[in-house]
Amino acid sequence: MAGGGDSLRALLRAANALLQQRRYHAALAVIKGFRNGAVYGAKIRAPHALVMTFLFKSGSLREKLKSIAQATYAHSRNLAYFVFTYKGLLAAQSRLQGKKIPFHSFLAACIGGWLVFGDNNPINSQIIMYLLSRILFGLSRLAVEKGYIPQPKQDPFPLVAALVWGTVLWLFEYHRETLQPSLQSSMTYLYEDSEVWHDLSDFFIYNKRTDSK
Repeated sequence: MAGGGDSLRALLRAANALLQQRRYHAALAVIKGFRNGAVYGAKIRAPHALVMTFLFKSGSLREKLKSIAQATYAHSRNLAYFVFTYKGLLAAQSRLQGKKIPFHSFLAACIGGWLVFGDNNPINSQIIMYLLSRILFGLSRLAVEKGYIPQPKQDPFPLVAALVWGTVLWLFEYHRETLQPSLQSSMTYLYEDSEVWHDLSDFFIYNKRTDSK
């Protein structure tokens, strides 16, 4: 029994020593990137899928739990694959050219995005839209920082908020099919279901009556 414990401790020491080797750092960073992508994807998707599934999807409890598990797995897997691909390509380019340059990040991410997120499905669509909104804000700030556009004299955020909400509600009312299904469901709940009720039960307590009264 003691021999088994000694072997395990020796194995752990060897593994820790390996992790400290600088020459393996790039390869180990790729592996840990895969791990972090999987964990982060699960942490982000699981609560979101849980809320959206129980709010807007019908079906048995088993079906709902299966849907949550599938969405969580897909998000976790894709993010893990992307981080693995991105960091691997980044390390390969840096090794080939002897140094890291900004274009390496762009090219590696483009290839990873094409390979991992190129399939047009609900999970990938949500991730891309999430990133797109932040890219637009980031590019706007960068343009001001670099002097390509002048620094606004007043905070432009109220105008942006007004235009975003004005546009999305116009699309919902008149071109609903252009919006993502989960956004359609959310807006239907907020702006259409609030127009219908029969008594106090579905006015305050429930969104919709489940009986046939």
